[in-house]
Amino acid sequence: MIWIERRPGAIWAVGRVVNPQHRETDEARADDYVWDGYELDDCLQVANATLEDDVVVTEEDGGEGHIRAFRREELLEPLERYFFGRS
Repeated sequence: MIWIERRPGAIWAVGRVVNPQHRETDEARADDYVWDGYELDDCLQVANATLEDDVVVTEEDGGEGHIRAFRREELLEPLERYFFGRS
């Protein structure tokens, strides 16, 4: 599982966890994060590179490798709703 989150202080973070079903809690651990920083474009680059790495491994293991990339719009829409009340 790979995710992007917005943290306090205007920080973007990219997390990755393998086999989350085997964890005792759903809480992310510090070592689950692969990147954090202020620039959305950098965040998307890291998140999509991490996603692509997982797709390659999945395909090598014989699984379906088609996954949709993270998009800037899907990250900005919830922020705009929160800050500006836009839908």
